[in-house]
Amino acid sequence: MTDATLQRLFHLRTYGCQMNVHDSEKISNLLYHAGYRATDSADAADLLIINTCSIRDKAEQHLYSDLGRLRDWKGEGARRVLAVAGCVAQQEGDSLLVRFPHVDFVFGTHNLRFVAAMASAAERGSRTARVDETDSVERFDLPQRHPDFGGESVGRAYVTVMEGCDMFCSFCIVPTTRGREISRATAGIVAEAEALAASGVREITLLGQTVNAYGRHDARRGHAEERGTASFSQLLRRLAAIPGLDRIRYTSPHPLFFDDDLVRVHAEVDAVCPHVHLPLQSGSDSVLTDMRRRYGRDDFRRTADALRKAKPDIAITTDLIVGFPGESDADFRDTLDLVRDIAFVDGFSFKYSPRPGTSALRLDRPAVPPDEAQERLEELQSLLRSLTLKAHRARVGGTTEVLVEGPSRRGGGQLKGRDPYHRVVNFETPEGLSAPKAGDFATVRVVDATPHSLIALAVS
Repeated sequence: MTDATLQRLFHLRTYGCQMNVHDSEKISNLLYHAGYRATDSADAADLLIINTCSIRDKAEQHLYSDLGRLRDWKGEGARRVLAVAGCVAQQEGDSLLVRFPHVDFVFGTHNLRFVAAMASAAERGSRTARVDETDSVERFDLPQRHPDFGGESVGRAYVTVMEGCDMFCSFCIVPTTRGREISRATAGIVAEAEALAASGVREITLLGQTVNAYGRHDARRGHAEERGTASFSQLLRRLAAIPGLDRIRYTSPHPLFFDDDLVRVHAEVDAVCPHVHLPLQSGSDSVLTDMRRRYGRDDFRRTADALRKAKPDIAITTDLIVGFPGESDADFRDTLDLVRDIAFVDGFSFKYSPRPGTSALRLDRPAVPPDEAQERLEELQSLLRSLTLKAHRARVGGTTEVLVEGPSRRGGGQLKGRDPYHRVVNFETPEGLSAPKAGDFATVRVVDATPHSLIALAVS
């Protein structure tokens, strides 16, 4: 379609985690293959898709507010199509079509590949929902990146290695919205990574709800050869051998699945970045039991110690929840103590959010008053900021290598990127030195630190 006035345009809004961001990339790529092109302007779009998150109630309510505001958008253009995708779509299904009559179609996390067909049907007046779950690996069989679709970040890319979760933590809705664990064939992952490296991608992040559980069910059931999967540590070693692929990250692992070989990978494989995001959730053994996390504080400490023994400079970050039902002040103090003990470089922290269908709703535990939960969150976040600043200040005077993302939000001609430890680095390029482009590596010297980033000067 050469006439720009006839070109179908789509606008995509994404809420949530890295998996949602990558799902949005998959949706975008599928639409490019179907003849659509992206626009940053909702007003210019013929198709608007909201890719949703339901991990906390706040994100879900954000969607409903957004949909309410989009009634006018839908009414302003006869050709306009509105869709809801992702975890809330999977959770709520066709009830979204009932509640919001201006929504044209809904598709869940297992049905991304149908987006173009559903959009075409919606243009003809059909209103449908596809939220059926499947354990078929066909959902991983998506087309390679369209030449006109550049992805979110130059030089970096996400690669899905598994989906779903079988852990059923009591606070978590992911097994409902993402389904049961299923691992993608190793050969397909390697082929995608090779194609990305050939296109100039220098860093990949492997994605999965419990990413280091990759291949475990196939191995346990004796189906690894049939399904074409390896262990997670074997997968990392195979990916590290790809020419041009300089960095490999993965998120989010579960502390339960750090075996000896995975720990050794961090010591032996240079391409695997010296950073692990290791979700703790709570430092209290009793709360961890109620959360169904299947480890205790001492187990977690041993895993962190093993990683630091294998890679002494490794940066460990985490996730934490405060205000879980029944959490006492002593439980919260246990969390603070363990956070100090582990000395996380950074962390995401949240107040407990009740989610439909989760077993935490059935716990016979007193709710933590909202004001008290907020106070705990603020105290925890203050501690995390202090630990981050301490870790950042310890790096002043040293050098690091940054994969450049583009201009810094700080302005002033600064650039930004991330180093191997997943730290944001804002840096200036001295006069006489050529400024690197997005997707380039730059060696920088750290000259200052904030709780949010390292401040640096490029040296090459």
